Amino acid sequence: MTTVLDGNAIGDRIRDDLAVCIDELDDAGVTPGLATVLMSEDPGSETYVSMKQKACEEIGIEGFHHELAPDAPAEELFSTVEELNADPAVHGILVQMPVPDHVDKRRVLRSIDPAKDVDGFHPENVGRLVAGDARFKPCTPHGVQKLLAAADVETEGADAVVVGRSDIVGKPMANLLIQKAPGGNATTTVCHSRTDDLGAKTRGADIVVAAAGYPELVDGSMLSEGVVVIDVGVNRVDADNEKGYELVGDVDFESAREKASVITPVPGGVGPMTITMLLYNTVKAASIQRDVPVDLP
Repeated sequence: MTTVLDGNAIGDRIRDDLAVCIDELDDAGVTPGLATVLMSEDPGSETYVSMKQKACEEIGIEGFHHELAPDAPAEELFSTVEELNADPAVHGILVQMPVPDHVDKRRVLRSIDPAKDVDGFHPENVGRLVAGDARFKPCTPHGVQKLLAAADVETEGADAVVVGRSDIVGKPMANLLIQKAPGGNATTTVCHSRTDDLGAKTRGADIVVAAAGYPELVDGSMLSEGVVVIDVGVNRVDADNEKGYELVGDVDFESAREKASVITPVPGGVGPMTITMLLYNTVKAASIQRDVPVDLP
């Protein structure tokens, strides 16, 4: 019987525990604060930011939102980030990607105070992750770790394949899986668009994390019996419905479900966990910055 992991339910349990941490911070006179910065008119980006701010409001994190015109000078964005870096009420800063072409993305990541970089993408935080001393784990890979733990999936000694090598998911996911720490100790292979015979790699895996950004790239014929499948992909494909499209993952769910012991759906699997771990990182940032210890879930 295949277990379909409910990311909403698992995320809700973590948020309940985070609410206790927020109460403890409140008792010490600290309200965690997350600032989001949007420099885009992309509907998807606007939706993501709205969801993040709503999640903050629901759990008791103070939200600060800044919107900049997409054609505004790049320095306007960097000035905004500088002000947020200096604001003691703001413990976490998230600049929604992508930014316009005239803005240097890497400079944006470097401009955020590493202590407030709740996405975990500043070079200092990336280095700490690789070194096994993470300040903030990137939200999506950390969410995947929490899903695996909730399903009692043993990573130690497992053969894991990560399909995708992005800075946001693929690379940090592989780093977390190989760490000498809980949720790690896996023998990990990273595959990508130039991998020869992807199926030969995934069929040898105990755990497959699909994060390549290609709809239904991985199907049941590419999996072994009893495999654990975590589908990070969210792809919009044409469909004969009212919206004209549907969301599918990087995994062909129905055929993969026939092989998998554990699998995540799209939507409703990894997605809710990403926002949950953003809240987690914001609470952690407030705890560190204000020196108020809390027992994070």
